[in-house]
Amino acid sequence: QVQLLESGGGSVQPGGSLRLSCVVSGRTFGITAVGWFRQAPGKERDFVALINWSTRSTRYADAVQGRFTISREYAKNTMYLQMNNLKFEDTAVYYCAVSRAGISQNVIGYDYWGQGTQVTVSS
Repeated sequence: QVQLLESGGGSVQPGGSLRLSCVVSGRTFGITAVGWFRQAPGKERDFVALINWSTRSTRYADAVQGRFTISREYAKNTMYLQMNNLKFEDTAVYYCAVSRAGISQNVIGYDYWGQGTQVTVSS
């Protein structure tokens, strides 16, 4: 089993920044990627960013490219999502998730999920 614990959500004005954290614990052997997804009310869960567990290569959704940065701190098994220049449309519950089956931007490619953390962008 793998456990994921997100933190760092909150409320921010447009143009502001937040940093989300995701601590990965348990059976980390075999993890191939860690991803961030988000889900706004009434909408599907969408891909935001992922990082290759081994190589630290990254991918981003077009909507966040250039504004968000995903990173990994090996010593702490912690993933971060630095979110800058936040927009109203970034408002959602953000989830981190772990894949053991490759590198995927699809929800179905992930086996374990955190509980989510709310990000609200409002003026």
